[in-house]
Amino acid sequence: MENGMNKNSFEIDFLNVASPKSGDAITIKMTVNGVVRIHVVDGGFQLTGEKICDFLETYYGVTDKIDYVVVTHNDGDHAGGLRAVLEKYEVGALYMLRPWVYADELIDGFKRWRIPENLEKELRSAYPNLDALEKIALEKGIEIKEPFQGTSIGEFTVLWPSKDDYFELIYDSDKTPEVHEDAYDGVEAVKVASEAYSKLLDSAQAYISAKWGVELFPKKDTSAENNMSIIQYAKLDGKEILLTGDAGKKALSSAYNYVTERFGSPKITHFQVPHHGSRNNVDTQILDSWLGKVLDAMPGKDETLFSAIVCASKKDKKHPRKTVIRAIIHRGGHIGSTEESNKRFQYNAPKREGWSAYPSMQYPTQCEPLN
Repeated sequence: MENGMNKNSFEIDFLNVASPKSGDAITIKMTVNGVVRIHVVDGGFQLTGEKICDFLETYYGVTDKIDYVVVTHNDGDHAGGLRAVLEKYEVGALYMLRPWVYADELIDGFKRWRIPENLEKELRSAYPNLDALEKIALEKGIEIKEPFQGTSIGEFTVLWPSKDDYFELIYDSDKTPEVHEDAYDGVEAVKVASEAYSKLLDSAQAYISAKWGVELFPKKDTSAENNMSIIQYAKLDGKEILLTGDAGKKALSSAYNYVTERFGSPKITHFQVPHHGSRNNVDTQILDSWLGKVLDAMPGKDETLFSAIVCASKKDKKHPRKTVIRAIIHRGGHIGSTEESNKRFQYNAPKREGWSAYPSMQYPTQCEPLN
């Protein structure tokens, strides 16, 4: 029987990156069977790095070592601050996908490239944040591991991407060179929303009134770069955690199929809303799968079914979208945002002076039109 310090527990903190733009910086302290592990997922912008270090030392008691650092994908609002973390601490392992490592395997799919070493240089240039983190890790002797589907990172399991899926996304990315038409091996790749379509969504100022349960999601998926995001899942004492990065519909659908095949149907209790609450990353079917069907009526304060957090800046007018907030609450979610302060998921964790449970965002009675 577990008691006292031997209780399983977790603290998952979503940090306010203190930037006009939204970003992800997540720290995790998890205790399982008396073993404590520290896990950092993304680091916001470069200026966020010192804030992460201060937080680890203040609230987790970190002095010189952390167990895992995970880079979900290359974007500067996710990878930037991890430079300071790698430089300051002894790190057990860095989990990061580097496209240039696979230049030999990828090269036949590209039109202009014949020499793997040249393609490697091109890919390093296209993914500078990952390149910078690799250089720090190699200099410090930090082991770099490939977080492909099925990889264990402490109590977490990587649900996405598989190696094949990752290669397809590299070919499909706007960052990478032009590819041969058959590079996708017959599989339809995710396409980036057109520039005109994106501008149309961003310029939409008017909202429309919508009754309870109405959800308007665009058919377009997010970019290939966002769909490269590593998705992590953990289950502890009946609590089920899903960390999504900027993953979109392709990634979340495939991750759901994988988790169901390996672990059975999930019942998520702690959910990171993907991509700062963008409505291009999810839709009704995906949310039904992961979080359950739309409820008949708004749940009461003590009737919420799961906790959700969206990483968004107060000055970011594009995130989170009202449609996404509505959809989380439709399924009984208690949703908070990092727009004004750090937020956390906790289970059996010690109380923190000055901290309290985060309030749920108000239910929007309007949403964005589909245009």
